[in-house]
Amino acid sequence: MGQLLQLFDDEQAPKPDTKELPRNQAEIIVGDVRKVLHGFPDGLFKTCVTSPPYWGLRDYGIDGQIGAEMDIRDYIKDLVAVFREVRRVLADDGTFWLNIGDSYTSGGRTWRDDDAKNKGRGMSYRAPTPEGLKSKDLIGVPWRIAFALQEDGWYLRTDIIWNKPNCQPESVKDRPTRSHEFVFLFSKSEKYFYDHEAVKEPALDPKQKSKNRRTVWNINTEPYPGSHFAVYPRELVRLCVKAGSRSGDRVLDPFFGSGTTGVVCNELDRQCTGIELNEEYAELARQRLLRGR
Repeated sequence: MGQLLQLFDDEQAPKPDTKELPRNQAEIIVGDVRKVLHGFPDGLFKTCVTSPPYWGLRDYGIDGQIGAEMDIRDYIKDLVAVFREVRRVLADDGTFWLNIGDSYTSGGRTWRDDDAKNKGRGMSYRAPTPEGLKSKDLIGVPWRIAFALQEDGWYLRTDIIWNKPNCQPESVKDRPTRSHEFVFLFSKSEKYFYDHEAVKEPALDPKQKSKNRRTVWNINTEPYPGSHFAVYPRELVRLCVKAGSRSGDRVLDPFFGSGTTGVVCNELDRQCTGIELNEEYAELARQRLLRGR
């Protein structure tokens, strides 16, 4: 199934009366999500919040990794299969929050140099241009995935624009700098749990009432030392977890990465199970949970 990573040893474990750190309620399973999910019973989790590897943008150095498929259709097929299992392990009124970004065709290039500011951008391979697209085309990855999941049985409830006010600059001169990604809200059933009160937007005027959360979220990126460049910010995860679960509920992140979902779940008194293929990132997540941030 996978290896359960021990979060605390006797010397590192926070004392029960320690107030600086929230009580840890997260577990990390090191393994391939395509195998690990099969070991979970039906309906175990209230919500799933995750950001899978983006297609062709990151080489984790692991054979068979999701995101390294040479054909985007295989990438989408792999994700649909994973999230089909996620749907099985969700409660009937459960939700699934998917953060995913887009990319452009490689223009025939088969590799990419390290970025001076971000060495993790270096790639030993580049996937070929998808059939039907041209050099410099925006691929439309998020919506391709969203429609494939909808066709597979998920209810596609809304798209959310995650706008990044502090986005990385781009050197392009023939289009605007991309400063957003998508978050999709899916549900397992027509009726599902969504706590709109927990995520209301505060009014600018204190005399006015707060209002329903809208679909553009302005949230700065939040890099974490030692992590890969794709860390998503805690505030983004907080909104999803608050809206999709209650205190004490179980939350799943099948692509745990550096553990942001686990950190947030500890803050919000949720139980969290994270699955991570890369042992280096699993250890980084363990250290983050130790530090509580």
